Amino acid sequence: MTLKVLVIGGYGNFGSIVCRHLALMPGIDLVISGRDPRKLSAQVEALKALSGKTCEGWCGDAMGAGFKSALDTLGVQLVVHTGGPFQGQSYAVAEACIDAKVNYCDLADCRTFVNGIGVLDTRAKNAGVAVLSGCSSVPTLSSAIIDQHRSRFKRIDTIEHGISSSAKMPGLSTVAGVLAYAGKPIKQLKDGRVHEVPGWQDLTLRKMPLMGTRVLANVDVPDMDIFAARYGAHTLRFKAGAGLKLGGVANYLLAEALRRGLVRDFAPWAARLHRWGLWFEGFGDGKSAMYIDVEGLGLDDQPLSMTVQLTAFNDKGPQIPSCAAVALAAKMLQGYVPEPGARPCVGEVSVDEYMAAINDPDNLQLSVRFSDGQG
Repeated sequence: MTLKVLVIGGYGNFGSIVCRHLALMPGIDLVISGRDPRKLSAQVEALKALSGKTCEGWCGDAMGAGFKSALDTLGVQLVVHTGGPFQGQSYAVAEACIDAKVNYCDLADCRTFVNGIGVLDTRAKNAGVAVLSGCSSVPTLSSAIIDQHRSRFKRIDTIEHGISSSAKMPGLSTVAGVLAYAGKPIKQLKDGRVHEVPGWQDLTLRKMPLMGTRVLANVDVPDMDIFAARYGAHTLRFKAGAGLKLGGVANYLLAEALRRGLVRDFAPWAARLHRWGLWFEGFGDGKSAMYIDVEGLGLDDQPLSMTVQLTAFNDKGPQIPSCAAVALAAKMLQGYVPEPGARPCVGEVSVDEYMAAINDPDNLQLSVRFSDGQG
């Protein structure tokens, strides 16, 4: 069996990681998409040197009217959309995939984008294709980890999770995306009631095994809506932070300036923070992690808590959000057919499938600890 996969943004920060994995996967016919012919050609040649296979390239705007025709001509079966930022982006790519009857997933972590994808549900079902948004660390991996251990809980009350990146800077579009809600209100749950917290504020220190103490702040993710319905949790929090404490303070100051009206447009400052981050990334330790704290009742009606940490070493953190799509492609290559419809990407891949897709045990460590409240 073969599977033809087109990766939008295939020479970008996350797209290039997805492409490297897919290029080495037997049975995958890879098509790389982008708008810059020079970068596209260079990536095609690089992947050929890596894998010994010739990858196709499609140079064009995936948001444009010609994308549907390109999918028809190329015979694509799965589109992986990595072309962020997704904040404020339309569903044009997903709609083109539906019209072409091609399965779709994206690496979006924008709450409104991921949780709004259901507006395409009827169209996707009628076309017989799956449209999966948020095929990334959140909500795909975060939900898979909780799902794996859900049976140990009679009831889940609180979920607090987050991500602490390494000091290595992602692409500018990623930085711009996560700073888009700096200083803006983020809806979270506390004791069953919706309340608002300011984005990139409420700085906290968290001691993280193997990583020391990291600075974290409020960040908006799709999980805030999904986990309330999926697990019945009454309190939900998510925080994130940069690898260096200085980065966390810089994000906080930008959020405060935006909140007070001292800065009106975050975009120029996102570019500055990205540039400054590149200057300082050499001072980082190369470590990043996702953590998940779950509290509730065990099957014996006694308090039960779970603490999970997936740690990445040697600046391998970007492998984690990138490889949900790789895991999905690998599963489809083995005959898995995702149910038609448009929805957030939860329940599609397991933790084991996710980790197998990354396939880097020397640089990843997953720790799961339970406490019954007695010790």
